[in-house]
Amino acid sequence: MTIATVVVFGVILLVGVVAISLAYPVWARNALTDQADSASRHLATVIDYYRFRGPIPPLRGVQVMQVVDTRGRVVASTRALGGQPPLTSKVPTGGDSRVSDEVCRSDGCLLVVGTSNRVTVYGPVVAYAAVREPFLLNSPFLPALLLASSGLLLTLMGWGAWYGVGRVLAPVERIRSGLEHFGAADLSRRIEVPDTEDEVAELAATVNDTLSRLEMAVERHRRFVSDASHELRTPITALMVRLEAGADDLDPADWRAALEEARRLSDIVQDLLLMARLDARAVVERERIDLGGLVEEEVARRSGRLPVTTKTEPGVVVEGSRLQLARLLTNLLSNADRYGDSAVLVSVWGEGDQAVSEVVDDGPGIPPEMRERVFERFTRLDRTRSRDAGGSGLGLPIARDIARAHGGTLHIGEGPGARLILRLPRL
Repeated sequence: MTIATVVVFGVILLVGVVAISLAYPVWARNALTDQADSASRHLATVIDYYRFRGPIPPLRGVQVMQVVDTRGRVVASTRALGGQPPLTSKVPTGGDSRVSDEVCRSDGCLLVVGTSNRVTVYGPVVAYAAVREPFLLNSPFLPALLLASSGLLLTLMGWGAWYGVGRVLAPVERIRSGLEHFGAADLSRRIEVPDTEDEVAELAATVNDTLSRLEMAVERHRRFVSDASHELRTPITALMVRLEAGADDLDPADWRAALEEARRLSDIVQDLLLMARLDARAVVERERIDLGGLVEEEVARRSGRLPVTTKTEPGVVVEGSRLQLARLLTNLLSNADRYGDSAVLVSVWGEGDQAVSEVVDDGPGIPPEMRERVFERFTRLDRTRSRDAGGSGLGLPIARDIARAHGGTLHIGEGPGARLILRLPRL
């Protein structure tokens, strides 16, 4: 922005210099001519009734004047023109009482204006007044001087704009860079308020006030989710116990449906509680984990609808929470089991400084336009692609949150089928 400001001012200054270079000589000559004209008219009026007995004194600031009769004789002059011939041979013609001329001599140029008067003490005469024309008006050095001055002025202006605007924007840049590193996980940080007591300081204070209000709102939201999850766990657990204890008194189909709904509700509450902990960036114990071994354990523990084939590379070690990474893999396997047609493949290998794991099913896959939406909370695929209505819409969002909490990524690759790719930092 500073550079753009300097460029704009430079263009404006250049246009101004060109305009001045063209207009100033004309304006200056007109001003000098008007001064000579005023002195010439005044002189022509004075000699109506007064004859000079010595040199003509300066009139209206003009030092060079002559009175010339109709025969071309100088009848009166200022001291500077004593004994010299007429300044110019031009006389008013065609009924005009005024004539102007530019006379250049060895010592410079004069702008001469003459005013005729036929009823003076000298008889019919022309009163001439001359003003010396500055050397620069006829010199090619004037445009060069103006351009050099404008270049110097532009340099000073550019430095001033760079320095001044830079000083003004430096605190704003610190505010911007500080906000860039803020996240919902840590809203306790604040922007440094400069001691300038100006609008920038007020902006920093306003940002801090906004962050305080945002921190309070986010904290209330987290506390609500956590408290609600904790409060729901107890009655749901009691409901499941009573359903299991009263199985003999209920119709088997109704009992299984009620128990399944209770378990699904329990899973949703557990997911909400885990999300609240992930959002709060709760500190968890981390350890070295063989990712391939963890995949083998989780696959062996599951009893899903589809057979799962594993292809793991030994020695792919990551650091993290075993419980959370196991939950991540469980969610990916559950998603593949729900949408696959006949089989699921889980692969683990090392790729440079990354550990990569893929969970691939042979189902209809995920359309490109849905590949980011499925990671939004409570987003579920349409029923035409779903094997059942048991999904809560939290499995994949939780899996991505866990991956990010471990410094990794989780995204969907090209099919066939759904291909979920997990990347974690490798030890």
